Amino acid sequence: MIRLHDTMTREKRPFVPFNPQRITMYVCGPTVYGRAHIGNARPPVIFDTLARLIRHEFGPNSLVYARNVTDVDDKIIAAAEAEGVDPSVITERYERFYLDDMGALGVTRRTSPRMRRRKSRRWSQ
Repeated sequence: MIRLHDTMTREKRPFVPFNPQRITMYVCGPTVYGRAHIGNARPPVIFDTLARLIRHEFGPNSLVYARNVTDVDDKIIAAAEAEGVDPSVITERYERFYLDDMGALGVTRRTSPRMRRRKSRRWSQ
């Protein structure tokens, strides 16, 4: 049984999913404008551990785990302007670094499209 800390009651409670065959988890991903730091690594490490635990407890296909990559941001635009390149050059470079760095920490690298939605793909040009 998985027990998680409930911040409202301040106690550990059993994790009881509404549908054990389809558990969903969304985690905000990084804004990719520079190399990852320890603060960027915390969510992937923690939620990858939780995802593994859920799959172990409820089955390998029980979890839909989505996370995004923010590739439209003032910091990205500023970095692109400083280098004289398109923002996509910055985001593609640092997303690759980020994924490699998280892999080095043992975070499972899942590359299905529903795992890594880019923010910019939601906007029309």
